[in-house]
Amino acid sequence: MKTDTPLTSEADLDFSNAQITVLLVDDQPFIGKMIGNMLTEEPDILFHYCKDARQAIHMANNVSPTVILQDLTMPDVDGLQMVRYYRMNSFSKQTPLIVLSGQEDAKVKADAFALGANDYIVKPPDRIELIARIRYHSQAYINMLQRDAAYRRVEEQSAELEIRNQFIKKTFGRYLSDDIVESILDTPEGLELGGEKRKVTIMMSDLRGFTSIGERLPPEDVLTIINIYLKAMTDIILEYGGTIDEFIGDAILVIFGAPVFLEDDAKRALACAIEMQQSMEMVNQKNIELGYPEVSMGIGINTGEVVVGNIGSEKRSKYGVIGSNVNLTSRIESYTVGGQILVSESTLNDCKGLLRVDDQFQVMPKGVKQPITIYDIGGIGGTYNKYLPEKKTVTLFELTEPLVIAFTILEGKHAGVEKHIGYIIQMAELELLIQSEVCAERLSNVKITLTNKDQQEITNELYGKVVEEKNNNDQPCFRVNLTSVPPEASEYLNQKLNELEN
Repeated sequence: MKTDTPLTSEADLDFSNAQITVLLVDDQPFIGKMIGNMLTEEPDILFHYCKDARQAIHMANNVSPTVILQDLTMPDVDGLQMVRYYRMNSFSKQTPLIVLSGQEDAKVKADAFALGANDYIVKPPDRIELIARIRYHSQAYINMLQRDAAYRRVEEQSAELEIRNQFIKKTFGRYLSDDIVESILDTPEGLELGGEKRKVTIMMSDLRGFTSIGERLPPEDVLTIINIYLKAMTDIILEYGGTIDEFIGDAILVIFGAPVFLEDDAKRALACAIEMQQSMEMVNQKNIELGYPEVSMGIGINTGEVVVGNIGSEKRSKYGVIGSNVNLTSRIESYTVGGQILVSESTLNDCKGLLRVDDQFQVMPKGVKQPITIYDIGGIGGTYNKYLPEKKTVTLFELTEPLVIAFTILEGKHAGVEKHIGYIIQMAELELLIQSEVCAERLSNVKITLTNKDQQEITNELYGKVVEEKNNNDQPCFRVNLTSVPPEASEYLNQKLNELEN
């Protein structure tokens, strides 16, 4: 038994290590001594004795008992009246009360319980029983205090979080990196609507062929795959100081150069893009572990002037970018295949010879008056020194018997819903060489209907991007990089490929 004085305020108690504290209120000193002796060998129990009932409430406030032992028969104040007083006192209204009585009286018991007593013991108590009841009621009370304290902490945190959430909704409405928040809040006018023209480097990433993958999976699986991808990409983007303007499904729009412009914005964007592509191996490892399909990402990067600032209304605004260069970035990204990074000439120039250029070609994006050159980037040197694996020449295997297909061109001068007949004459993993009287243009997307030798449809959801136009024995052909392959198509094509390789 301990006789130290505990903390006096409930707010000061560390309820995770709360002490069992007994307050005995009895006018007979020998009872006090007897119960005190019973608790002597209990090192975790604090014992306090009050002889004067008129001092009991004051003492209870001071020692914060976890259980009160109250004698029923006392001079000046009736024991049942004391029960009323305890329950009226804010410090002791929930403290467990064990009534001590010299006799077993059912009516007195009933009255005591009706007034708020928790237990009833006839004096003199049995030591084992008394200690068991003290521990039982004290532990229940301590558990209640711990629960209430936890609830209060949750309520306080919820209130703080609500204030923060309301502030973010009012000011931005979207997730922003900390440096944007600090920049916008440095001055009062930072919260005003409006913007400024500024040179930035814009990056857009997107999962290639994910729309068709998503249509084959339950919604919760689609979200899991996207969240695995977005978490990995977000960590890398923030590491390189990029500002996430928004998530658009499985696409990410990122700004380098706003709100803070740095001379190396374009270089950081390229280094970031390369690390993002490198991290896709880890993303797909997680997908495979969870039984999900592998995914691939394309990235487009462009540098130019845009309008940056708070866009929207007083009720809903966000920090973002608008302008033709944002649209151009999206167009550049749309030309990518999985694992590829395409950049504009302006971004290439800002990197001053640090980039490994694997390929370049001209395109005519929508909204652009003249063709532009875009560059396939495989790495960045200098202090970044980050490189993707060298692109290897893919060996296509000749089919002894071409596979008849139907395909629809989704972009270019032949775009529409019309199906064209073609023949797969060569193939490799995720690549096809298709011969047809209608040749799809380079970088256009195609949707392929695949059939078996009996002309039974295997799938009409095979998607790819044209990566090369060529002739084969004076016949127009185009090479397709497959971007979305349903399981049934994958099984069929792999079977054909195995036959060719063997």
